[in-house]
Amino acid sequence: MQKILIVDCGSNKIPSLEAAVFAYADYQTLPFFDVQPSQLAGFSGVIISGAPILITEENMLPYLTHASWIKTLDIPILGICFGHQLIGLLYHASASRMKACRAMNEIEQFEECPILNRLPQVFEMQEDHCESISIPEEFQLVANSDECVNEVMQHEKKAIYGVQFHPEVSGKAGDILIENFISLCE
Repeated sequence: MQKILIVDCGSNKIPSLEAAVFAYADYQTLPFFDVQPSQLAGFSGVIISGAPILITEENMLPYLTHASWIKTLDIPILGICFGHQLIGLLYHASASRMKACRAMNEIEQFEECPILNRLPQVFEMQEDHCESISIPEEFQLVANSDECVNEVMQHEKKAIYGVQFHPEVSGKAGDILIENFISLCE
């Protein structure tokens, strides 16, 4: 069975994320700044959670320095909300404020992406953010919404994915996305 590392960036949704992952895989949760590259052996995938910070107001240098392992890891990675933004910043995306979106929202997929398999072209996910990122270098935009241009992105060559929304609290559609991600973690 796969073992997933859940990187806890301070999200209050960690219990929901753990429950969603536990349905399909074993997991271990570690606080963001406790994760060391030497600890990553033995995991078949990594999920980076949301966080209660604004990347447009926070000094992101300590986060970016600490998370440099993301660019060298050779297993699937899924960034959720802050995790999505952190991955984007590591690959030179820019961040901007936007109107807060804190509700179920329609997302439209226009490129194929393995984490969106079995989801319809238009699906609903729970949003909880007021910032967005541009499309980073080496990434392809996969889905957007009326509220946010970068809802889902995937690396062009590696199994690195980012979602601006919160699949862990989005019901059946979110469960499908998490199951799809874990299926990549063989």
